[in-house]
Amino acid sequence: MCGIAGLWAAAGRGVDELNAVASRMALAIEHRGPDDAGAWADEQAGIALGHRRLSIVDLSPAGHQPMASVGRRFVIAFNGEIYNHMELRAKLASTAAAPAWCGHSDTETLLAAFEHWGVEATLQKTVGMFAIALWDRRERTLHLARDRFGEKPLYYGWVNGAFVFGSELKALRAYPGFANPVSREALALYMRFTYVPAPHSIYQGIYKLEPGCLLSVCGRPEIMADFQPLRPPVTGQGMTLRRWWSLAEVVEAGAKNQIVDEQEALTVLEARLGDAVRLQSLADVPLGAFLSGGVDSSAIVALMQVQSSRPVETFTIGFEEAGFDESPHAKAVAKHLGTNHSEMFVTAAEARTVIGRLPAMYDEPFADSSQIPTHMVCHAARRHVKVALSGDAGDELFGGYNRYFWGPRIWRRLAWLPYPARQALGKAISSLPVAGWDALGAPLNALLPGTRGIARVGDKAHKLAARLRGVQDMDDLYASLVSEWQDPAQVVCGQGGPVNEPPGLLDDPLPAAGVEDATLRMMYRDSMTYLPDDILCKVDRAAMATSLETRVPFLDHRVAELAWQLPLLLKIRGNEGKWALRQVLYRYVPRELIERPKAGFGIPVGQWIRGPLRPWAQSLLDEKRLAAEGYFHPAPIRQRWAEHLSGHRDHTPGLWAVLMFQAWLEANS
Repeated sequence: MCGIAGLWAAAGRGVDELNAVASRMALAIEHRGPDDAGAWADEQAGIALGHRRLSIVDLSPAGHQPMASVGRRFVIAFNGEIYNHMELRAKLASTAAAPAWCGHSDTETLLAAFEHWGVEATLQKTVGMFAIALWDRRERTLHLARDRFGEKPLYYGWVNGAFVFGSELKALRAYPGFANPVSREALALYMRFTYVPAPHSIYQGIYKLEPGCLLSVCGRPEIMADFQPLRPPVTGQGMTLRRWWSLAEVVEAGAKNQIVDEQEALTVLEARLGDAVRLQSLADVPLGAFLSGGVDSSAIVALMQVQSSRPVETFTIGFEEAGFDESPHAKAVAKHLGTNHSEMFVTAAEARTVIGRLPAMYDEPFADSSQIPTHMVCHAARRHVKVALSGDAGDELFGGYNRYFWGPRIWRRLAWLPYPARQALGKAISSLPVAGWDALGAPLNALLPGTRGIARVGDKAHKLAARLRGVQDMDDLYASLVSEWQDPAQVVCGQGGPVNEPPGLLDDPLPAAGVEDATLRMMYRDSMTYLPDDILCKVDRAAMATSLETRVPFLDHRVAELAWQLPLLLKIRGNEGKWALRQVLYRYVPRELIERPKAGFGIPVGQWIRGPLRPWAQSLLDEKRLAAEGYFHPAPIRQRWAEHLSGHRDHTPGLWAVLMFQAWLEANS
């Protein structure tokens, strides 16, 4: 794992100046690679690459970057891991195309492969995660490439007349003269999703390269006058953007080649996931895994341990708040599997100290509050290991999120009503104040002995009413479920008029086959948006802030391809998701250690901003401050804040989104 940066500026700068700027950009992301640094420049072209290295494979100087190919055609700055690079070396050797190797780094393997097979053909052969900046000296072309699912970040854009790129926005902000303003359109998208979705970034003129994409630039790119992100496919004006790998094509292929036999499906799943774990367990430094005691992380650790001759290092974090501590479950699984388990227990006060570091850690507004415990468990793991495997992506691939089974069930109970009738019902529900519904909830809960009852009946009733008024079909319901601020234009200030919320990946055409069921459409869309822009972003920044490499075996593309070959019945049965994955796990861990209601990796942020964090939140949400800064209309925010403080409504996600933007703005003003 490393960090990359670079620039393509007007000719006339000397090598020393180009190297100095690239080094300055790379230094801004030193945390991604504290072990080594390098820069390379081509004075004639005006291009420079910078690199920060976190040494994982081949710790020797032979792995230093930027690195040139043996034939000197290519120069690369590479962030990530190519897990099958030794297999690629063997293939090169079989065709007499292998050079005299200087070391055993995957970077050297990539360069040899690019020279022999070409850029896109090599990417197709890889099993790994990566962000790549590759300069082709012969063709005078810059290639930027990102892995299939977006495990590794890659930004690009224009700053002060130069084309710049890097692993994090910090690197781009370090380019001399950076003054890109906040993108109001991206801010509107952020308020809807609580993250900035690709291809946007929070800044005008700066964009995220979408997962599975290859951007090729021939000739120094001119500034894009309209500052609109590129969407594949694009060809023209010296720039080509295309998908070198498509999840839509995987879904379509899976629909044509379904594995309907349960035993065959489970056997292939265990073997393929086991192979992914085997490949991702290779490193020249200490390696371990996160373990929450849930299905996904337990499956990964179980397959690690069965392949290891020594106890696997596992890590979990425990919290003092009741209802938020899953460490006993993780401990029980670890004991059964025989891992060397480490627990880190933190207080609420310790967790809250992380909040002040979030704006710098995430570079742009990011409001998934599980970012806090994620960073803390990464920090704990880094004391013992340099690489950690995680169970991320199991939910998207195998059907784990509650919305996958509760969403369709709710819709089936409402769909029989004509849309005008649903609107009328929603209006009727919202006509009774929240306090009135809460009063009705007390006798209702009394009729449910032996249960916890329904908390905040009024809050839930009003949220249901809002969806009834605006949802016309199951796809609308999904869009509503993943939208925190349902109408961002009501809260985000435009410039000279209402803000324009641009279309995104959720608006793209669906695969031609394989997503006929609404649940499968949700899983596909989550894999295209929520997975890379929330889950993978969260883990990457939280881990790299501590110089820890994380790996995701579920995102071996061969595992993902298999997942889309499994019928929905092998993923979701009744109210239980990840059915096939559970059956594999139960071969190693008893069912009773795993079965419990699904819980997110959460902390009580909503309680904190009513309590110990209230002064901090109050300052950031001050009406005069919001009005003076000019990014938000204060009224809807102040209304939510008052309702949240009353205790009748839980507006935690929406308020946390505002607070994270405000904290980011304060840190970057």
